[in-house]
Amino acid sequence: MQMLGTKNPVLLGLCSLFISGGALAQAAAKSIDESSVLAVMQQPARLASDVERDARSQPHKIIPLLNLALGDRVIDIFGSGGYYSDLLARLLAEEGAAILHNNQGFEQWGSNILQDRYANGMPDNVVVHTRSGINLDLEPASLDGALIVMALHDLYVIPKRYNGEAYVPVGPPANVAYFYEQLLAGLKPGGRFVVVDHAGEPGMGHEQTTDLHRIGEDYLREDIEAHGFKFIGSEAALRNPNDDRARIVFDEDLQGRTDRFVLVFEKP
Repeated sequence: MQMLGTKNPVLLGLCSLFISGGALAQAAAKSIDESSVLAVMQQPARLASDVERDARSQPHKIIPLLNLALGDRVIDIFGSGGYYSDLLARLLAEEGAAILHNNQGFEQWGSNILQDRYANGMPDNVVVHTRSGINLDLEPASLDGALIVMALHDLYVIPKRYNGEAYVPVGPPANVAYFYEQLLAGLKPGGRFVVVDHAGEPGMGHEQTTDLHRIGEDYLREDIEAHGFKFIGSEAALRNPNDDRARIVFDEDLQGRTDRFVLVFEKP
């Protein structure tokens, strides 16, 4: 897999000698890089819980993969308590918008942090966008980027209930084709889709893996590509080779320490 990193300013300077003025202007417009994110992370007005999360989430490695510019619009899908939405809104400035998408379940999951965020003064350009199920309700070609963090695997989980002897299926997984169709339509051509998720154990069956609230990296990449997205690369900043990927991610000693992969796609 191709590994994605931040842009080298020296190389960019050399390349500017050989590319046209129009291409250079387009490259310069994409200004949210690692240093931009690090600067916003140092702002004193952020929630203490967000600052505590920074070390395990490393947003300065993740957000630049979206290839955003000031004034862009980005959606934080199933963003729960709004950790990424808050950062993205500060980075995009008043001209841009960070859409905090949730359904009722994900919103409830992050309700305490959301209340703290409102009390702390959530940026005005965070757009709260709560919808039902997996509905995104997006305007066509209205987004410059999309991010989903440790939630995409949930669309693949088969709902189960304990019958007294074993957990048995009680319904199908979510309609992932519909989810990807909505997202593809909502992104502008060239808009990026960044996925962060808990890695499954290679060789483990798909259903067994999703029961652990993990997902196979190769499986997910192939499925997203099959639904019309172009794979761009990956980022290794959140990998943890010491994670026991045969365990469910909710085990207390694993929370915040799982092996997470990061995949980057774009709308052709």
